[in-house]
Amino acid sequence: MNTAAMIAERSTWIGKVYLVGAGPGDPGLLTLKGKVLLEQADVVIYDALVSEPILAMTNPNAERINAGKRRGNHSLLQAETTQLLIEKAQTHAVVVRLKGGDPFVFGRGGEEMEDLVNAGVPVEVVPGITSGIAAPAYAGIPLTHRQYSSSVTFVTGHEAVGKYRPEVNWQAIAHASETIVIYMGIHNLPHITQELRAAGLADDTPVALIRWGTRPDQAQLLGTLATIVEQAQQTGFEAPAIAVIGKVVHLQSVLAGCQPALCA
Repeated sequence: MNTAAMIAERSTWIGKVYLVGAGPGDPGLLTLKGKVLLEQADVVIYDALVSEPILAMTNPNAERINAGKRRGNHSLLQAETTQLLIEKAQTHAVVVRLKGGDPFVFGRGGEEMEDLVNAGVPVEVVPGITSGIAAPAYAGIPLTHRQYSSSVTFVTGHEAVGKYRPEVNWQAIAHASETIVIYMGIHNLPHITQELRAAGLADDTPVALIRWGTRPDQAQLLGTLATIVEQAQQTGFEAPAIAVIGKVVHLQSVLAGCQPALCA
């Protein structure tokens, strides 16, 4: 069946897919629109990093499906997830694809939305707060500051096989901005720090690793480009975490005493 015929056949579907950003974990950071959709959902297909308090907001009569992807353990393959969304939209009015952080920031939301549009499925994106912004804020690290940084770069430290180019251009990233935020970079941290140092960043450039950035059990590890890999290995620091690189990390010692939970 050609694409036009597929779209015509599916024009009578009752469903719409909502790609909803769940935010970085703290249920208070979920958008109001996202909360309303969860309460109205007939089906919720969620990722591994979506927190339990946010899942608890789901309509109790909704079908919940775990499509989480963690390193070496995929509940569903990407193609299977997309096909599932297409199928559920044929029989359910509100289908929520609940993704950690923001769907369009290293969340494959663009890929899923493209596939749904091509299949003729009604779809809408609901942005969420991404961990690359929220986790540093909760750790007391402003990504920009008039005295330290006027620019920030967000980059993935974990790249897909067969992507449009073989690897991140760390040479360019090193000099692109004063603050670098790396998602999913813990496993490749030795390579990343080596590349950034080879590109000319000083060994004493501050680095912060932040795990479970907005949860009560948030963990931090502070070091430099020269020391952070050994520190992470010695302490057993593990994913999921982001890395913040740049002089703004120095402000953590001043601002971290006012965590959100402590300032309420």
